[in-house]
Amino acid sequence: MAGIYIHIPFCRQACHYCDFHFSTNLERIEQMADMICRELALRADYLQNTTLETIYFGGGTPSLLPPKLIEKILNQIAKTYNSEWKEITLEANPDDLHVDNLLAWKELGIDRLSLGIQSFDEEVLKFYNRAHTAEESKSAIEKARKIGFEKFSLDLIYGYPQPNHDLWERDLSEAIAQNPGHISSYALTIEPKTALGTWTNKGEFIPADEDFIAEQFEILQELTHKAGYIQYEVSNFGQPDQFALHNTNYWKGVPFLGVGPSAHSFDGKNRGANPSNNSQYLKNLEKEIIPFAVENLTKEERLNEYILTGLRTLWGIDFGVIHSDYGFDLFPSKKVILDQMDSEGWLVWKDKNLSLSKSGKLLADSIAAALFV
Repeated sequence: MAGIYIHIPFCRQACHYCDFHFSTNLERIEQMADMICRELALRADYLQNTTLETIYFGGGTPSLLPPKLIEKILNQIAKTYNSEWKEITLEANPDDLHVDNLLAWKELGIDRLSLGIQSFDEEVLKFYNRAHTAEESKSAIEKARKIGFEKFSLDLIYGYPQPNHDLWERDLSEAIAQNPGHISSYALTIEPKTALGTWTNKGEFIPADEDFIAEQFEILQELTHKAGYIQYEVSNFGQPDQFALHNTNYWKGVPFLGVGPSAHSFDGKNRGANPSNNSQYLKNLEKEIIPFAVENLTKEERLNEYILTGLRTLWGIDFGVIHSDYGFDLFPSKKVILDQMDSEGWLVWKDKNLSLSKSGKLLADSIAAALFV
């Protein structure tokens, strides 16, 4: 099985924290959809006739794409690839959840909406420069449910500087009350080429400190657990039957094709990426040139990716697989480090399978880096 990721590089306005690739100039949106279809056709062999089971429309803001263009892309996929659809996700902003859009998306077979809520607080939304209001956040799922949607994910941001955790607890409690089935939550990160990055450099914005952010992560773990959610990846929490299939496959190393500017792909051994430049992407595909740069991974690099992604998940990493598939035995070389981490209570062992404890998940990337070969 495999999946397709489609990057729609357009947004209505720039969020102050975001460094993803996008443009607020929507003039070329139809041309972009046409070239995404062309890339899908030109890269028909990338997944080697593997049956597809997931599609993920990401961005940017995919819900800005007119339904007729989403239909065009889905028709191209149907014409080009073998498929047994289990999940088709569309990232959407609450202000795009108009009845006409919802009806069209449902008719096209989209069965899961990932909603960019970020916060239920009006002042925070304005500070982030989000296009929707707090009221639209609160009514988003209700509107979609009336149309017949059943699977949702809510995106939330924690770490907004405050004197206490009241705001975060309200946001999280409101999200849980919506009963979405899935919550993705990420710490507010200061990226250099963003408005927040500029304000921080000028001393106009003071980010929350690491301890404050860590405490909010622990609140996230506690409240989602009480509500019946499973932390199946460091930043992702799902009810038992609501894990994101597309993202789960990614974390488990299942191949996927990424199309659109800045999209990444993985064929099972090597990675690659399209340019993060709309004009370059369009010009290449107008000439039927695939704008894709391959990154050939060494055995060590593939193993390190397995460790990095695996340790972020509920399923962890298997030392038997590391030995059989990669030819490495980490027990002797990493014994001192593993013993130290074990004594700190960060590790969970089940036979030769290693995953992280609740406290270990806070340090997932650091723990993974310490185990790299």
